[in-house]
Amino acid sequence: MHRQIQQAVSDEDTMSPSSVGMSDLSDEILLCILRYVPVCDLLMNVANVCHKLRTLCHDKTLLTNVSLSEEYLADDLLVRHMLKKLASHVQSLSLNGCYWLSGSTMELLARCRGVTHLDVTGCRITSLRLSRLLSSLSLLRSLAFDVMPGFNSAQLSSEAVDSLSRLLELRQTLLSPSYGVVPCCAQLRKLMLQFDIPDVTREGVGVCCQLMVGQSSVPHYQQLEEFTARLAPGEVNQTLLLLYLAVFSVHVPKRLRVFLVSIPGPNPVHWPAAPSVAQSLSQRGDLEALQLPRSWLDSLSLKRALEGNSPKHLSFSRCPSLWPQVFQSLLDGGVRDSTQLISLNLSGINQILYSECRSADDQLVPGTMAQLAVGCSNLKHLNLMHTHYHHENSPGLSGERHLCESLAKFRHLRSLTLPVCALSDGFTHQIPTNNTSSGLFMGLKKTPRVGLQNYRPDSDASLSGDSTSGLSQLLIGCHSLQTLELIGPGFVSVLPRLEPCSRACVEPRGMCAWARGVGDSHLATLEALPQLQRLTLAGLPGVLRGTGLVQLTRQCKDLRILSLANIGSLKTMNYDSALLETLRQCTQLQELRLEQPYLNANASFFEALSRCSRLQRLCLISRSGTFDPDATESFMERCCHVIMCHMFMGGTLVACRKLRKTLLDRFSPERSALSVVIYPLHHEDLPSVIRDIPLTLLDRITLFQSHVAQPPHLSPL
Repeated sequence: MHRQIQQAVSDEDTMSPSSVGMSDLSDEILLCILRYVPVCDLLMNVANVCHKLRTLCHDKTLLTNVSLSEEYLADDLLVRHMLKKLASHVQSLSLNGCYWLSGSTMELLARCRGVTHLDVTGCRITSLRLSRLLSSLSLLRSLAFDVMPGFNSAQLSSEAVDSLSRLLELRQTLLSPSYGVVPCCAQLRKLMLQFDIPDVTREGVGVCCQLMVGQSSVPHYQQLEEFTARLAPGEVNQTLLLLYLAVFSVHVPKRLRVFLVSIPGPNPVHWPAAPSVAQSLSQRGDLEALQLPRSWLDSLSLKRALEGNSPKHLSFSRCPSLWPQVFQSLLDGGVRDSTQLISLNLSGINQILYSECRSADDQLVPGTMAQLAVGCSNLKHLNLMHTHYHHENSPGLSGERHLCESLAKFRHLRSLTLPVCALSDGFTHQIPTNNTSSGLFMGLKKTPRVGLQNYRPDSDASLSGDSTSGLSQLLIGCHSLQTLELIGPGFVSVLPRLEPCSRACVEPRGMCAWARGVGDSHLATLEALPQLQRLTLAGLPGVLRGTGLVQLTRQCKDLRILSLANIGSLKTMNYDSALLETLRQCTQLQELRLEQPYLNANASFFEALSRCSRLQRLCLISRSGTFDPDATESFMERCCHVIMCHMFMGGTLVACRKLRKTLLDRFSPERSALSVVIYPLHHEDLPSVIRDIPLTLLDRITLFQSHVAQPPHLSPL
């Protein structure tokens, strides 16, 4: 790259005077280019180049919609300076996740009187500060903020309540039991809620919602069109949700077209009004998105909800009883126009949990998926996590021999989540069957030995012992995938925040045996995805050497997010050398999450990781892992963009605290958003430590949960 820059400078020096330079481009072309420049660089750097660029950088088309949500290097002084310049121009302003900004900086938002859309989720907003903001922003129509402990709607001024009465969109993150400002918003069209309230306070006192019942002001949702709710684990969150939904039992808004409720865990709280809501959604024929917990709907209610509609987003995660009705509605005309469907979540929709004697009816069927691909031809996001497919090399009804061959017909897929066993061709490892014809000799048969794979990068897949024909067919049809998640059916993260609810949802028998047939050659085959930006690999026991990962990253140059967990043997880490080579090749990587029981974060590891010069977020999780404090400090010095360094490893509490203090003292003055958490993984105080992590960062490290096949405004926990 350095040579290319030198050559470009040399060429520019030798160009004739008649050559066209950047300053000779028209204002329209320059404005199109400047739209891709972050607003901080636009106002603080580019505007100082010349008078022409200074004028263009202050053009209202560039300053109308401003987002500072990932401007991690923007400290209070810089943001204050920018807000003064933006005050008379900005109409849509997002400070989502700017947890490091002070309350006094938030006060300056009141100067932006022309703002109609404001997002201060994750910022320091108290009741009084919110009241002062709303009193100044009379044109506000969309608001997003956090309901912090101690929030009191009685502290809102009359001017603030008047502004809330004109809101059309509201997103609340509830960190304390409260209605927030919902009762004041009589004209709401869109309501998005995120419940993240712990059942027990830091002092060990239980949290309850009984005080909510006595409040006189309750939401009514007369004009509501979209309702979404995302819950963290806990009974308090589910109880509070039912209070928000109480009005639906009496009156369902006539214009409601989006109803999305995501509740983690195997036993979501029952809501008797769900069937009536589903029936109301079907009456207008304009249902856009539907997601309900598995205990809220039956097949008849689902059929009525989908009949005559053309939804864009559907989620039936962990709803095995709805398996037949889902496909019947999508394939047999129950849905008016299935080509409108954009995202489909079928995670955990298998009828029964894993067993050694799984019947064909309990697995994904290639023929059915092929029909689904024909009917839902414009599908972009598909989630099949926590399902199963055991290949038998027998053609289906339409001639498909492999599930991947059927999935290849989804030509427009951009994100896909699959169980690991779906990639296995079933040739490498013999899976026990129920054939008893030669039972006399069963005790004399030698069990096949599963050893380390001898696959080498760039070698022929057929010579490696692992057949990848099914996966190859998938990649030919879905070559434009940007997000791919391969998750073992029995994988569970050890990070404790979501462990209780997720452990109850996964299969009690552990890893599916067919997943062992997916090895390094399969990962190497993924090099056929040149547009891949996000890759998750979790629970792959057959990937032992990691050489396929090296070949994959050698070709996928645009990889931005990489998540690896429980690769190969859990008793030792056999792919450490391949991991180092992989990291050296990920020059565009911005986020790395690595979970392995025996990870050694030594000097070699951090030296390789330092090659990822654009890295912003790092999370290491290792039950018996070790780390080198000096190497960690050296890494943080070399990678100046890292603002999140979270390490949940082995070691003593004293060593973890010492390293955390060292990193914060040295790097926080120049990195205002720096978040450093270094803690023993199984320490008793870890839950309270995780609770103190900003929610915007916590969602990135808690668990390998799929983020595909979801509407943009609701991702599952």
